[in-house]
Amino acid sequence: SSNEHKLNFKKSKEACLNYIQDALLQKQWKRAAEFLTCYVEALEKDYSREHIGPSEMIWRIGTEILWHHSQSSMKEFNCFMEQMKTLGVKRYLKVCLEHVFHLLCNGQIDEAYQNLSLAESWRFGEQTAIQDKEMKLIQAYRGLLDYYSWSKQKNILLEQGEDGFSDLAVEQEMHGYFRKAAVNLKEIIKIPGVWDIFMKCYVDLLEFYGDHNEARQVLNEYAYNSKFPANPNAHVYLYQFLKRQGESKKSLISALKILHDIVPSHELMIDFNTMLQKSKKRKKRRLGLEVIFAALDYAGWKENAKAWSCLARQVKQIVISEKHLDWIKQEWNSRKDWWPAFHFSRYLAKRNWQENKSLSYEKALVAGILLGKDCKYFKYVSHQGCKAQLKRFRMLKRFVNKHSLVCLRISG
Repeated sequence: SSNEHKLNFKKSKEACLNYIQDALLQKQWKRAAEFLTCYVEALEKDYSREHIGPSEMIWRIGTEILWHHSQSSMKEFNCFMEQMKTLGVKRYLKVCLEHVFHLLCNGQIDEAYQNLSLAESWRFGEQTAIQDKEMKLIQAYRGLLDYYSWSKQKNILLEQGEDGFSDLAVEQEMHGYFRKAAVNLKEIIKIPGVWDIFMKCYVDLLEFYGDHNEARQVLNEYAYNSKFPANPNAHVYLYQFLKRQGESKKSLISALKILHDIVPSHELMIDFNTMLQKSKKRKKRRLGLEVIFAALDYAGWKENAKAWSCLARQVKQIVISEKHLDWIKQEWNSRKDWWPAFHFSRYLAKRNWQENKSLSYEKALVAGILLGKDCKYFKYVSHQGCKAQLKRFRMLKRFVNKHSLVCLRISG
């Protein structure tokens, strides 16, 4: 019967898709290509006119297969993408963008630019308005390639020195790329979203031509506008710009404070801690201790010698002065149940000693202060250091022994 035929046909399509999925998961690209061919042939015989067409599925799967297939060529990929562009106007601009990314990955920058220009001139009735966001992306990526051309020309002229800038034709061409890039990049960063690469390029253009006020304004907007999603990089870019401009420590600290609240494990936390420690204000020095403790809560910082050096220096100063011991105690109370196993085991002591003696010294100092002279990490490292007749380790052992009562007050 007709219904039975439709049911069987539907089952065979689903089975074919399952085989394709299985082949993709196992990276069997040739097998996946064969099943996709069968799937496309089956669709040609499908007269059910289902509400949701399969064109996007073919596009996604086909692109993945051609990207990885050992026998696929750029010519075949280009041909496939052109066919996908004609399958559905709703996805036309998305397919164009993916085609451009593939061309860029293969170093075909001129071809990518040409495809972007063609896509930008595309019009299809009401679909043009519906796909306004995709069109802005097309324009933004064209701006990105204009920036790339500007950057190449700029570097050529800078390498030539003062004589290079006397070549008015080349300089004018560079300024032409600047104008085209700036217009499109400025437009995309007005839309709430994450536009890191576009923002960096636009700020680079503005800084080169001395428009620092505009650069500051767009960076502030990107970092602080509540319509934009929370983005750590926005605060990184603002901090880096302020640093290049020689802004006050207060401004730099303000930018990094927000970054710390979002990503306490960011690599810039060492810079943040260093600035806070140099402050004369007790509140900021207290925050500095909190910042470096928080950073060392993360596995990626376990063997960061700079971070341990920052912490060791600060806790040592506090122990010597016996002021603000409560700062250390407050930070340690929330960590004393898990930091010993996480940072100060005998196994880690042996490994750190073998791989990085400077790291093991800083960690041993912190371990001795936080856990006392009977700490496994401190005992192992100080013993090895003294056995190797290294003066700084003998001094380390004497320091912890001398301040053992203070250390006991901290460890509780």
